[in-house]
Amino acid sequence: MGRTAGRSPQDTRRALLDAAADAVRARGIHASLDDIARFAGVSKGGLIYHFASKDDLILELARDQLASFRAGIDAALDPTDTAPGRLTRAYLRASVAPAADDAVRASMALVTQLMTLPAVAELARADAERLAAALAADGLPADVLALVVAAADGMGSAPLWGAPTHTPAHRRLLERLLHLTRHPHLWETLTP
Repeated sequence: MGRTAGRSPQDTRRALLDAAADAVRARGIHASLDDIARFAGVSKGGLIYHFASKDDLILELARDQLASFRAGIDAALDPTDTAPGRLTRAYLRASVAPAADDAVRASMALVTQLMTLPAVAELARADAERLAAALAADGLPADVLALVVAAADGMGSAPLWGAPTHTPAHRRLLERLLHLTRHPHLWETLTP
């Protein structure tokens, strides 16, 4: 990355967060502030100007990752969909959104590294609780919600195991899960 002259403070913070993500993916959670500053193309003092400590930077990186996923859910909301399950459908679409499998692996590798820190794990737990509460209030039966969320999470993590995510079978499953959220009474015909 080039010099920071002409970059706004927001652009520099973004560059530092991106560099921290790259450094953590490349060197692990113990990447130093020097490593991160080098990845960002700034001095260590410049980094510390924006983030007082590595802990502050790592927590902000974790917040950024959580906010990015939440923004993906918000972007997947269908403005014409007002039926129960609207948020769950957006969660499903965001979790299995077409993305390069390499990008999914890189993101998950970063989150896995970040989650080794107790403060990040606590932050993620609190965020997961907020999302779970919002999904629970989305109007779907609990069993249908649990099935759809578990399927979305599994489908979204497939690239970690080398499985392709853009197959016809994947698309059919996504469509069937979306259909189930629109017609949750169908679940009752499948359960004993």
